[in-house]
Amino acid sequence: VAALTSLFSFCVSSSVSMFLNTLTPKFYVALTGTSSLISGLILIFEWWYFRKYGTSFIEQVSVSHLRPLLGGVDSSSPSNSNTSNGEADSNRQSPLLTPAVHWTGQEPNQYTWVTGREPLTYYDMNLSAQDHQTFFTCDSDHLRPADAIMQKAWRERNPQARISAAHEALELEDCATAYILLAEEEATTIMEAERLFKQALKAGEGCYRRSQQLQHHGTQYEAQHRRDTNVLVYIKRRLAMCSRKLGRTREAVKMMRDLMKEFPLLSMFNIHENLLESLLELQNYADVQAVLAKYDDISLPKSATICYTAALLKARAVSDKFSPEAASRRGLSTAEMNAVEAIHRAVEFNPHVPKYLLEMKSLILPPEHILKRGDSEAIAYAFFHLQHWKRVEGALNLLHCTWEGTVFHEVSVYPKKELPFFILFTAGLCSFTAMLALLTHQFPELMGVFAKAFLSTLFAPLNFIMEKVESILPSSLWHQLTRI
Repeated sequence: VAALTSLFSFCVSSSVSMFLNTLTPKFYVALTGTSSLISGLILIFEWWYFRKYGTSFIEQVSVSHLRPLLGGVDSSSPSNSNTSNGEADSNRQSPLLTPAVHWTGQEPNQYTWVTGREPLTYYDMNLSAQDHQTFFTCDSDHLRPADAIMQKAWRERNPQARISAAHEALELEDCATAYILLAEEEATTIMEAERLFKQALKAGEGCYRRSQQLQHHGTQYEAQHRRDTNVLVYIKRRLAMCSRKLGRTREAVKMMRDLMKEFPLLSMFNIHENLLESLLELQNYADVQAVLAKYDDISLPKSATICYTAALLKARAVSDKFSPEAASRRGLSTAEMNAVEAIHRAVEFNPHVPKYLLEMKSLILPPEHILKRGDSEAIAYAFFHLQHWKRVEGALNLLHCTWEGTVFHEVSVYPKKELPFFILFTAGLCSFTAMLALLTHQFPELMGVFAKAFLSTLFAPLNFIMEKVESILPSSLWHQLTRI
């Protein structure tokens, strides 16, 4: 077997040597030029795919198709996503809906009409589509024709197709989710959206009462009642936000209080954060403190709104008379120390917020989804609460003097993304092969010598093994094998 192997290696080595000796510099120019062209096309496609979808095409194909073939396990599978003892990984958080989320049909559309640019990323809109399917659909939708149409509408990517499907559903019956879609995506003003949400409320209350009577008749009716509850809460919250945006703040506060009293367990919409912002607009600081006392609890999840509103109330008590020079001479009073500690706690939770409140970084239209303790949450908070900090005399001055002394953690920065490995790899490969093609074209003889020397070095281990085999095998056996 060793003799046959050595003979095969000798034949291969001889064939390779003959092939290399027959190559001309033109071949090397064509080889490197073609490699550069192909890698350049791959680089352009990878960059376009990354800009549009936020991920690498090669990486996505590898994870989705090649890993299962090789026996790998998807890291996003349920078996791997659960941590021991039910503890969630604190370093990986799911994006949450912005509490004071703007309208997908009014403000972003107006921004697009004025600037000609899209205000929301593809990733953000995809998360919104998932939220709509979670809140507004259930397994029994196929039993009602209008709901079946809306189930397909929420999955549709084309906005005009979704709007057409909503009108088609309304031709069959009064469908609450169809009114919601039209209010979100077709209405051009807040007043028009409010009118559609009131129609949605009338239809949603009827569905909620019917499903409430049947919820104990089986799992199918229970799922339908859960869906109708989500729809009703969503509509009432949107109506409250309409009132807030139209200047009817007291009416909005009453609607939010009634909604929290009627559905105290539904905290997914973070209605208390909308209530805090509305109470701050009314400058009703006593009620703000009462809401904070209920939700600023160690057992409940924190947010930038809760932490910084608590800091604002503490700063309000001392900020109008605060002076850094006087404080350095006499020391901080008890009230000032409490305000500084509250600011430090808020900055420890989200250190990105002060730069936006102090206008050291420019504000942009907030995304529809935020990451807790990240830059996106800071943008959303400052966008809606900067006016409240400016209204309290000296609050921003106190924040400016104290926030930089906080030792804070490292958090993600939105929307900064790292380039995928395959984009960097294809860029390097394209540049390297293009340089080789240029050098081979300019110095064909010299590059030919370098290419042959490189290939000879590459095959040097094989030649070394061949020489060792020749020295070990008997010369007579080797002579007979070469004759064969």
